[in-house]
Amino acid sequence: MSYSLTEPSKRQKWFAGTLVILYAVVTMIPLAWIFITGFKSPADAISYPPQVIFEPTLEGYVNLFTQRTRQTQEFLEANPPEEWYDEIVRQYDMVIVGPSKFGERFLNSVIIGFGSTFLSVFLGTLAAYAFSRFKVPLADDLLFFILSTRMMPPIAVAIPIFLMYRELGLSDTHLGMILLYTAVNISLAVWLLKGFIDEIPREYEEAALIDGYTRFQAFYKIVLPQAATGIASTAIFCLIFAWNEYAFAVLLTSGTAQTAPPFIPTIIGIGGLDWPAVAAGATLFLLPVMIFTVMLRKHLLRGITFGAVRK
Repeated sequence: MSYSLTEPSKRQKWFAGTLVILYAVVTMIPLAWIFITGFKSPADAISYPPQVIFEPTLEGYVNLFTQRTRQTQEFLEANPPEEWYDEIVRQYDMVIVGPSKFGERFLNSVIIGFGSTFLSVFLGTLAAYAFSRFKVPLADDLLFFILSTRMMPPIAVAIPIFLMYRELGLSDTHLGMILLYTAVNISLAVWLLKGFIDEIPREYEEAALIDGYTRFQAFYKIVLPQAATGIASTAIFCLIFAWNEYAFAVLLTSGTAQTAPPFIPTIIGIGGLDWPAVAAGATLFLLPVMIFTVMLRKHLLRGITFGAVRK
């Protein structure tokens, strides 16, 4: 009986597939629980034992996007509910007085997250190309210095950054948070992209230069399309960090530039934390990164294995 050195057996495929399915199920359970909690009532959300079968309601999403206040029975009788979401809050003798700040905080996350990701990938691509194609003095030392910025948690320098931002007037600003997240992510971008650009044959650029292209034209028309896989993969990792970052967002923002992560835990209900509203906010907060990753999933899978096999 012959065995292939490269092709796994049916038993190995079955075992590997089972492990992948189990891992996916275990990973998805918390996300699924957060999703269904967003459609529970506050009482169902904290019930014990936990309720899997319940009557769904949009109360969590209504509480997430609105501000409410308690009113007297006379006021409620004189002002009947006009919309379906007004009826939801009336059961607690409350009325909606305006929108919440979640929309603003979510928009801040979009601006800061995608802004810092673009800047990190843009600067990282230029730096990685320079290290890959030119003789940079002390290149190895510079690359090690860039890498050393990732050797300690960013929060370790929180106090100096807080003092510096206060002096420069960058506290609670979009620009300040974009620059900070870019500074943290750029080392990752340089190292990842340098590996991708190293795998692109120099002969492509040399042929373009012989044909009359300038160095910039060769970089823009030859290198960038070839490095698109690496750029997409790097963008995903940079966005995940900037999107989920909590410590700096709490320390350096409080209003104008506050992002969604520090805002969601502050959602207060009638008797404390409004868990359905928190779950609804977490669900909506997951969507942009999920959509972005799904859109670039082909590039991500190719990027992880890029250069693994040499011909």
